[in-house]
Amino acid sequence: MNKAELLFYPSDAGLRFLPEGPYPMGDGRFSWVAIQHGGSSKVGSVNVFNLRTKTNTTHELPGRPGFAFPTNKGRFVVGCERMAGLFTPGTSEFQVIAQGIDEHVSGTIINDGLTWDGNLIFGTKDLEFKTKKASLNFWRARDQKLFVLRNDQICSNGKCIAATGPDWIDLLDIDSPTRKVVKYRINTEAGRIESEQTVVDLSHDEAVPDGMTMTLDGKSVIISLYNPNPAAYGRTIQVSLETGALETEWCTEGSPQATCPQWVTLDGNLWLIITTAVEFMPVDRQAASPHAGGLFAVPFGKLHDSQAFERITPLFIES
Repeated sequence: MNKAELLFYPSDAGLRFLPEGPYPMGDGRFSWVAIQHGGSSKVGSVNVFNLRTKTNTTHELPGRPGFAFPTNKGRFVVGCERMAGLFTPGTSEFQVIAQGIDEHVSGTIINDGLTWDGNLIFGTKDLEFKTKKASLNFWRARDQKLFVLRNDQICSNGKCIAATGPDWIDLLDIDSPTRKVVKYRINTEAGRIESEQTVVDLSHDEAVPDGMTMTLDGKSVIISLYNPNPAAYGRTIQVSLETGALETEWCTEGSPQATCPQWVTLDGNLWLIITTAVEFMPVDRQAASPHAGGLFAVPFGKLHDSQAFERITPLFIES
C-alpha cells in the first residue's frame, strides 16, 4: 500500500467537516468544496488552494455545494442546494442557470457532478442516506435544458466520462450505497439512458465508494472509500475497468473517511489530491483520527500527456 502525504489540515473545524471535489485551476492551484461547515450548518464554501505557498482561500456560498468547477471566465459553476449557477468569488454573485432540482421530493440536495463541453451531469443525495429518491441529472448547455436521467438513487457520487460520441456519452457513475460503478450510455440528444452495465463491484468492502476519477490512460478508475467505522487510515483505490481487479491503493493515515480523488499539476508535475472528512465522527474517534478532514497528496512525477489530463479535468466553458 502506498502512503498519501498530508498536504493541508484546515485550522477551521468547519472546513474539515466535509471537504470534497478537488479540481485543477491551472498549474499550481486547485479548488475544493467544503460541502457544509458543520453538522447543523446550511452553508458551505468554494476553496482555492495554492500548492506553491500551501495557502487556502475560502469563498462562502449561499448554501451547501455538491460540486464546483472553474470556468473559462474566472468564475465557478456550482451545484448548490437544489440549483446550479455561476459564482463570482470577488463579488459573491450567484447567477442561477438551472433550478427546480428534485422539486417533487423533499430532503435532497445536489451532490457530485462533472462537466464537459459546457454541459453538466450531476446527482443529488438523500440527506438521511436511506431513501431511493435522489436524482441523476443532465444539463445541456446549448439550450440550457435539464433532463432527469434517474430519480431512484440514494447518494449519487463519483462520476467520469469513459467515452463520447456525436450524440452520446458513456458515463461511469456511483450510487454509493450500491457499492458499484455503473456505466450508462446516455443519449445526449434525447436526454435519456439507453443502457447500463456494472463495471466495478465493491460490495465486499465495508467502506463506501465516494468520489472517483480516471487514470490518464482511461483504463482504470480511482475511487476514494469513505469508511465510517474505526480505522487507522482511509483508502483510495485504483481498479481496472476491464477486469475489476485492484491495481493500486493509497492510504490517508489518521483519516479513514476518504471522499474524493483528483489530478492536479505543479510545475508540470502530476499530483493526485485526496480529500477526507471528519463528518459525524464521534469525539472519541476524532482523537484516534488526528488528520480527519485533511487534504492529502501523492506525487506522480512529470506529466507526459497533457491532452489526457485536460480531457479528464476540463474547464466549464461559459457561452
